[in-house]
Amino acid sequence: MNYSVIIPARYESSRLPGKPLVDLLGIPMIIRTYQQCAKACDPKKIYVATDDERIKLICQEKNINVLMTSKQCLTGTDRVAECINYLDSEVFINVQGDEPLFNPEDLKTMIRKIEEFPNEILNGYCEIKSEREFRSHSIPKVVFNTDNKLLYMSRGAIPNNKNNEFLKAWRQVCVYAFPKNSLKNFNEQKEKTPLESLEDIEILRFLELGHEVRMIELSNQSIAVDNPSDVQRVITELKKMNS
Repeated sequence: MNYSVIIPARYESSRLPGKPLVDLLGIPMIIRTYQQCAKACDPKKIYVATDDERIKLICQEKNINVLMTSKQCLTGTDRVAECINYLDSEVFINVQGDEPLFNPEDLKTMIRKIEEFPNEILNGYCEIKSEREFRSHSIPKVVFNTDNKLLYMSRGAIPNNKNNEFLKAWRQVCVYAFPKNSLKNFNEQKEKTPLESLEDIEILRFLELGHEVRMIELSNQSIAVDNPSDVQRVITELKKMNS
């Protein structure tokens, strides 16, 4: 299928301002995320979507495709949706710009899955291995049915039990695939839907609008950077990898 990979990058992050340009051992985070994606597909198919000239300039210095989008985008997915106006693609694969350790094999998997499940919204997940992750409000947890269709996603500790024990759980991996029409419907909403707003999880908008989301199992390698402590975790991992 004809696809584009979009990396949304907003400078004014509420929890970590300037996040895309955070220095990770001499390389800005947005560049590290792009480099991981470029290991999986043709770089000509990869675009950074931003609203900030500083991010644009850094990307242009590295010959990375850049699309300028509105500062009024409600979410990263709304920013990806604006790219419909510039690119003639059937599917838009969204890799979050705050995934500097993103596993290229996960992108290869998602590219294969858009062929297997045409016209479906896809989102990655992996098993949670620690109670710290299970209890973290920075990490969206997912529950899905026997057909791997998303039932709900929450920052709370789900699925849970009477004893409030961590037994088995899964978390979101922030790579998505959106058919053009589904993305257009998402972007037509001019304010966040109730659960999306409450949880601060944009994929919930699709559920609230009546779309199905198929969950695709991916690796547990990624560390999403949501706050300053996550930056140090990434730097520690990069040092282990000598990157």
